[in-house]
Amino acid sequence: MDNLFTIIRQNRKGLYNFLKNTPKEELFKIPKGFNNNIWWNIAHVVVTEQKLIYGLSGLPLNISQDLVAKYQKGTSPKENPSDEEFELIKTLLFSLPEKTEKDYKAGLFSSFKPYMTTPKVPLNNVDDAIAFNIFHEGLHLGSILALARAVKN
Repeated sequence: MDNLFTIIRQNRKGLYNFLKNTPKEELFKIPKGFNNNIWWNIAHVVVTEQKLIYGLSGLPLNISQDLVAKYQKGTSPKENPSDEEFELIKTLLFSLPEKTEKDYKAGLFSSFKPYMTTPKVPLNNVDDAIAFNIFHEGLHLGSILALARAVKN
């Protein structure tokens, strides 16, 4: 399981590099043919990790309901984030997986509500949710790479 948390940290470093090195106008631009932007994908990853792991385990999320409402599955960008929200997501990219790993090692995830994901992958326990979260983050990294190319054209 330690390696799964290492994979999450490595992916989050890549996402952080987009936030750090991409001009905000490119982060927030929705290119033709897309329904979201680089920023939304990054914030969505933060929210989804919490919903999959904490939410399905019946535990409180470590993020605000405002973030959930803006970036959960089924949403799309409505407005650019405030400077405060932008900085918060940059921090949460690292602090939340760190907390998740600590809570996992402490045995906090003792119950789990089974869930069928959109790609028809069943999640029956927190280990499944952690593994699926990595897959999910990889999908969104692919979307981000496509968006990054599209905003430059």
